[in-house]
Amino acid sequence: MKPILYIGNKNYSSWSMRPWLILKHFDIEFDEQLVRFDNFTNDSIFKHTILAINPYGTVPVLVDNDITITDSLAICEYLAEKHNDLTLWPKNTKQRAIARNIVAKMHNGYSQIRTHLLMNIEASLPEVGQIILRDHLNVKSEIEFFDQHISSILMQSNGQYLFGDFTIADAFYAPMCLRLKTYQIATSDILNNYINTICQTKAVAKWISDALAEKDFIPFDEPYRFAR
Repeated sequence: MKPILYIGNKNYSSWSMRPWLILKHFDIEFDEQLVRFDNFTNDSIFKHTILAINPYGTVPVLVDNDITITDSLAICEYLAEKHNDLTLWPKNTKQRAIARNIVAKMHNGYSQIRTHLLMNIEASLPEVGQIILRDHLNVKSEIEFFDQHISSILMQSNGQYLFGDFTIADAFYAPMCLRLKTYQIATSDILNNYINTICQTKAVAKWISDALAEKDFIPFDEPYRFAR
């Protein structure tokens, strides 16, 4: 029986995107189950549906027979262990340590970017991006740190991705690339090239295509627009 990955709307759900990319990129068979966002109140359809699977009431959730995993990084670690014939993490010990370190940073950091530059693949919001950079200097500082940090890793890479080939690290940073693209935030040439590479990666391009096909407008995920 194939594992089932429960996800939210592809246009908005950055956390759902990460393990989905790993499953898709490495051709790991799975069934996909969309739990559409409506709102996150306890009486919402979303909460009612997902709480029956995950006591935390969040997506993504991976159900593999009698195993239920409710965190994006935990899902990816599980997949790396289960499919240890695939290179989900870099093979090199030093690179693997660095990869896990930057994934941990993404997993619990960049709070200002998350707050003000919400993931919205379908939208193009360059004016909003400029206003946010003007009015929220902490967002600008996080972006500058992100650019410098990721660029320094890319300069040491032997390929187009963070550690040569596509790994969990790239899956975790893909939503950040899409956020910067939505708000058309100017970045260094190195980071800009990486963003283009990520967007052209087959699994990412498929996620983007699916997100555009949703044509779903979730008001609480659209603080900068009143309509599509």
